[in-house]
Amino acid sequence: MGCQKNIANKILSKEANYILAIKENQKELYAQTIKLFSITQSVSSYETVDVEHNRVETRRCDVIDDFTFFDDKEQWPGVRTLVRISSKRYNKLTTKTEMEVRYYVSSCEPNAEILNQSIRDHWKIENNLHWVLDVRFNEDKNRKRIGHSAANFNILIKIAMTFLKNTNKKMSLSRKRYNAALSTDFREEVLNI
Repeated sequence: MGCQKNIANKILSKEANYILAIKENQKELYAQTIKLFSITQSVSSYETVDVEHNRVETRRCDVIDDFTFFDDKEQWPGVRTLVRISSKRYNKLTTKTEMEVRYYVSSCEPNAEILNQSIRDHWKIENNLHWVLDVRFNEDKNRKRIGHSAANFNILIKIAMTFLKNTNKKMSLSRKRYNAALSTDFREEVLNI
């Protein structure tokens, strides 16, 4: 959904750069990208190793900017690079290793370190927001289906989350929700009344 040429055009019209994920349901683009990485030398590469939560993650970012064998170059506005992120996660507790490869099309310069960090920063934001919405507000269990009710409630939840995060109290979001439900004083503090 997010990797579309019209979105790339809109981003470029705002004088910004794009890094858009290439999904497997984009069969031709996905296959071309995999083939291009198999026959083209990376112009820039960068590798990181992170250890946290009993996991060791090795991430390698490879970037190519040679589009000699890329048929869709003219269809992608401002395209300058294709990016491959290869992740290997080793779980110390289960001793299992997971491998994942993701591809991106980008208008950014071929700098693997910057592209890797940009992609990581995006996913940190996405994961933190979605985790909070799902775990703290049970959004995935939401069964609102009529009209715009699901979108409207999503907006209300995000507003509530912002109010709760902006309080000065040092407690979990769940505890803040609970206290706001039971205490008029705390609820007024949350709402800045």
